[in-house]
Amino acid sequence: MQILIADDEPELRRNLRERLQRLWPQADEILEAGDGLSALAMIQQHRPKTVFLDIRMPGLDGMQVAGQLPADCQLVFVTAYDQYAVQAFERHAVDFLLKPYTDQRLQETVERIRRLQTNNIDQSGLREVLQQLGNLGQRTTHLQWIRAGRGDDVTLIHVDDILYFQAGDKYTSVYTRDGESVIRLSLKELEEQLDGERFWRIHRGTIVNVGHIEGARRTLDGSYHIALKGCQETLKSSRAYAHLFKQM
Repeated sequence: MQILIADDEPELRRNLRERLQRLWPQADEILEAGDGLSALAMIQQHRPKTVFLDIRMPGLDGMQVAGQLPADCQLVFVTAYDQYAVQAFERHAVDFLLKPYTDQRLQETVERIRRLQTNNIDQSGLREVLQQLGNLGQRTTHLQWIRAGRGDDVTLIHVDDILYFQAGDKYTSVYTRDGESVIRLSLKELEEQLDGERFWRIHRGTIVNVGHIEGARRTLDGSYHIALKGCQETLKSSRAYAHLFKQM
């Protein structure tokens, strides 16, 4: 039995492959694809029984690939963005893994797939999975996880752990108490995906996590210096955003 993992991040593919090899030793071969077009080509050539698809990929995204899967292929979406859950099951997914997931959660997915394949169960009857997800499809579509680079590594950062974002020449820096990481999204693209109640733009090049603000001190020019909890560095808010701090 062949399995295909499609994800544009090599480290995440490697991690999932190693975990599947440990949790699902009956799998004969685990194939990998780094984009949607390659994934579709490998599906057509090898006809794997199970496909683990990232949703955001270059070329074709996971939803587009899913729309062209053979009827007998078991589909699992793997993504950091929970707003895709309802769409995932509209594509008849066996399961929906939200990054980062535990070995126990992955084992549940493996057992579900094996049960379906053993008993030849019709995927359209998997309403219990949707019930377990509850109101996931009605949740906010705001970004919850950031996939960022730190040196040669890729790391997943929950937005609650982010102190602030800082725009750079080519990248946007993500600052947590563990240090700096970088992402390819522009600050404008980030702002459109973040919850505006939790993340404030305080400067044309800075977005701060409100939950980490300790206080604000007004300067002579009408701007503010922003102190963050547990962080020695202070941020400067431009006068255009001074109204955010007048009640502090």
